[in-house]
Amino acid sequence: MTDADSRVKAAGQPGVDLLVVGGGIMGLWTALFAARDGFSVRLVERRMIGAGASGGVLGALMPHLPDRWNAKKAFQLAALISLEAEIADLEAETGFSTGYRRSGRLIPLPKPHNRDIALGHARDALSVWNTPDRAFSFEVLDAAHVTGWPAEAAMAHGLVHDHLAARLAPRSLLAALRAALERLPNVTIAEGVGVETIEPAAGLARFDDGTSLRFGHCALAAGVETFGLLAPLNPPLTKPVGAAVKGQAALLKAPVDPALPVIFADGLYIVPHENGLVAIGSTSENSFTDPLATDGLLDTLIDKARRMAPVLAEAPVVERWAGLRPKAIGREPMVGRHPDHANVSLMTGGFKVSFGMAHALARQVLNEIKGGTLDVPPSFTVAAHLEEAGRD
Repeated sequence: MTDADSRVKAAGQPGVDLLVVGGGIMGLWTALFAARDGFSVRLVERRMIGAGASGGVLGALMPHLPDRWNAKKAFQLAALISLEAEIADLEAETGFSTGYRRSGRLIPLPKPHNRDIALGHARDALSVWNTPDRAFSFEVLDAAHVTGWPAEAAMAHGLVHDHLAARLAPRSLLAALRAALERLPNVTIAEGVGVETIEPAAGLARFDDGTSLRFGHCALAAGVETFGLLAPLNPPLTKPVGAAVKGQAALLKAPVDPALPVIFADGLYIVPHENGLVAIGSTSENSFTDPLATDGLLDTLIDKARRMAPVLAEAPVVERWAGLRPKAIGREPMVGRHPDHANVSLMTGGFKVSFGMAHALARQVLNEIKGGTLDVPPSFTVAAHLEEAGRD
């Protein structure tokens, strides 16, 4: 009998070693690593794979600034660097392209003090971005390498070229992860199946189609929906442990070199992708009426992008997108075992950093499920978020 077989029997039949709730980037990486490790895995998604925030269009993989270095920034740096090899392995295994490219990031400097701050960041990067395998610079330039990318008027005091940043195509990565899962005999994927309740004491999940499933362990990775599923499992709290933040983005068609760096300016991202596509994003809306509707806020963002990158001035919009991103109370990812339920783990709250860190977080969560440690910054743990939510 394999370890996987024994875990199933311990959970009761019929059942699985690991039930993953959510078909976004956090759930897919978790399911894949667990399945590769011999777990029997069921992944359930209420709608369809990538239906939530993971199915957007932006795909910017942006590092934190290299100043005031801390455990969170160090974890993200390691994750962004290791993602390159993970993507290469995934593409070789499946034959799918994920649209990954370490293209870098340009940050225009419109004011004199912006340049002074950037020069400080460049000095910081010399130490904290200088890894044993590779050094990544935060280079301050007087002018852009490509005229109009970004607009000259936006960089009166030069610009930064960050050589660590990267990008990928979100839907292409989701497709590659799904393809990798579907190659494995110990994985089942169920779309159109929502979880109604999780009963940790019984190791039981009840679904909205009237069925149920026993599990050895459950990983809640359903984005915004995770907070609702989590509520009955938590102790009494004074504040919500997480919330939904709406984002709007767009895809434009333009003759832009896909190797150009991402432009970041005052909350605006302009991300060149393959096949002549450029992504524009994203808004951050804490209050909204329709979570899936686009409106004038996106129009304003597109206009801002056209001014920032003149090559986009006449570029047609080929898609407008809106969705909800999960923001945990501390703004950090919320991962690891629930302190009150040993067979329930969280993989949520990534907000704007999920694509760059999900693989690294999934490895840590799985290691903890297997009896090892959860080697993440303390602020990422479920206990830390519950403590914050319980404060007056």
